[in-house]
Order: sequence, then C-alpha cells, then structure tokens
Amino acid sequence: MVFSPKAPVRIQPYFGHRSRGRLLLSARALKSGSPNFRKTGGRLQAIRTMLAQFASREAEGVEVRLEIELADGRSESFTRVTDAEGFVHFDVTLDPELAMPDATMWDVVALHWTNEDGPQCVEGHVLAPAANARLAVISDIDDTIIETGITGGFRSIARNWRRVVAQLPEDRIAVPGADAFYGALGGGAVLQDGASSANKHIPATNRPFFYISSSPWNLYSYLIAFQRANKLPLGPLKLRDWGFDRATLGKKGHGAHKSAAIREILAMYPDLRFALIGDDTQGDLPAYGEAVRAYPGRIAAIFMRKAAGEVLNAEEQTAKALIEAAGVPMFMGETWEEGQKFLKAAGVSMGGETEQIVRRVEGLVE
Repeated sequence: MVFSPKAPVRIQPYFGHRSRGRLLLSARALKSGSPNFRKTGGRLQAIRTMLAQFASREAEGVEVRLEIELADGRSESFTRVTDAEGFVHFDVTLDPELAMPDATMWDVVALHWTNEDGPQCVEGHVLAPAANARLAVISDIDDTIIETGITGGFRSIARNWRRVVAQLPEDRIAVPGADAFYGALGGGAVLQDGASSANKHIPATNRPFFYISSSPWNLYSYLIAFQRANKLPLGPLKLRDWGFDRATLGKKGHGAHKSAAIREILAMYPDLRFALIGDDTQGDLPAYGEAVRAYPGRIAAIFMRKAAGEVLNAEEQTAKALIEAAGVPMFMGETWEEGQKFLKAAGVSMGGETEQIVRRVEGLVE
C-alpha cells in the first residue's frame, strides 16, 4: 500500500549532473512504494496514484552513501544524511582524473542505504556533458512542454483539479510541436528503459538538456514519465520543495527560483553557451533577461512560446528590451513550428546532425 506507514524506506534519486571537478545530485528518502503511472485501474486508480505523489511520507536521518566509479576502476564515495523533508543533497568535489566523456553521457552511480530489510542500493544517473560540447539547453517545463495546472496559484489548482489528480502522464498532451522542436535541439536520443549498470555509461542527447520548473519535487517521477512518453530529451530537473501555501503556490517566487537555477548551471559550465526555452506565463522572460545581463556572451539564443492573449507586463518588457540590446537572438511566437523556422535561420542543423547522432548512439549502445 502506498500510504502504509510500515513501508520500508526507499531512496528516490533525481537526475544529477557533473563537470570535471564537481557533481550535484539530490535524492529523497520516502516511506512509500514506487509510483506506477501505467493505466491499470481506471480513473479512481489514477486519482489514488497522483494523490500519493503529494502525500509522501519522508524519512529523516537516513544515511545515504553515493558511490561513483572512476576511469581506472577505483571508486569514490560520499556520505550524507537526509534532512527533515527527507532530502539528501550531494554537492561534492570529484577526483580530477574523472574526465568528461567524448560524447554526452549519463554516468551510472550507486546510492546505498539501510532499512529494516537490510542493506539497499539503487542506481542514480548523472549527466556528463561531452568534453567538446559547446551548446546546451535550459528549458522551462510549466506551459512550455506541459501544462501542470498547479503553478498559477490557488485559482489555477481549483480550475485544473481534474488534470492535476486524475490524468496519468500518457493521458496528457504535450504543447503541440514540442516533441519535434526539442528533438531538433537535442538530437532525439532519450534514456533507454531497462538500461543496465553494467555499461556504467548511457548515451544521452548530443546537446545537454537541463529543465527548470516551479512544480514541486513530488511531481518528479510524473514529469519524467511524461517526457519519456512524449520522447522528449531527458535532463536534470530543478524543481521546488513547497507546500500548499501562498509562499509557494503564488506567482511571486517563480522568477527567483528559475534565476537561481540558471545561475547555478551557467556557473558550473563556464565553457558552454546556452539556449533558453520558456513561455511568457511563469516569469521566464525576466529570469532569462537576468541571465543575459549577468553572463554576457553566454546566452546563444532565447526561444519564448507566447501564450495566446498574454500581454507582457512592465518587468517582462524591460527584460525583452535588455535581451534585444545585448544582441541575443530571440524568438517569440505561439507555436513551436515557428520556432523550428527560427532554428533553421539561426543555423541549427535539423537533419544531418540528428542522423549522425542517432548512428553514433546506436554504435555506443552496441
């Protein structure tokens, strides 16, 4: 039973990422079963599954050990303890011998802990951008690739309660055109189901993808399931820890959270330039304008989906003017199909590069 207080503690790892000398990975200790988003029991089961994501029972004081294997066969480990919300955060310095890969990869790491059933272990995945990577992507989630219905305040939740609690990932419809648009940017390869840790590395999209969202960590598994169902590139998610109060459900904190996440990513990869993708409903434009101001020359392009009927407020207009004055190419339109035309005009390959990436991934998998 998902809600059983007697359920053994499990560790839910979140996608991490690393540079040559630093690794970031978070996880959460929960007393619940693993989420099952497959359609097996009708609407009632869907509601039960979704409510369980928000009714998680966290475990404090659990010692978690992160183990990562180095290129020469040695392993390096780090130990942290979960906090009152069940979170454990690894922000660790790596052995400089752990170089970046020739192609962007998911490093497979191990997370160890002990519960009443004895020693436990689960795999975690850490995105490692290629050593020669030059362009990465930071994308919003809410209303950019999926309408979560919960990041616009209490009224938004009231209007969208059926979508929030009764629709499984495969029931949801991505923003039209998002799959092709993201596939063009990332090369189309996604993390494969059933991939074994025996490989130690799993091919990722050629361009590293990072996602920022005002949605809570409780929706992590749901959002990953949605991305996989829609064949969208996978990447680390920067979500929020929040409860049902105005401090986190209101719109005020969206931009601050996203700005902080963007700063952390850009600071960690000083040799990468970034394309930023978002929409004009969740504070994305001011956050992206701040990135342009704070990191001159680091933002290669900005893609903004403009929601029908939305009018830019004063803060957004200021951000737009700042971006234009900096000479950063910016697209603002209502469809991702228009965005693909912008990509082509900006010189982003839509065909040959994708074909080469697919062939390379197939070779690496073999």
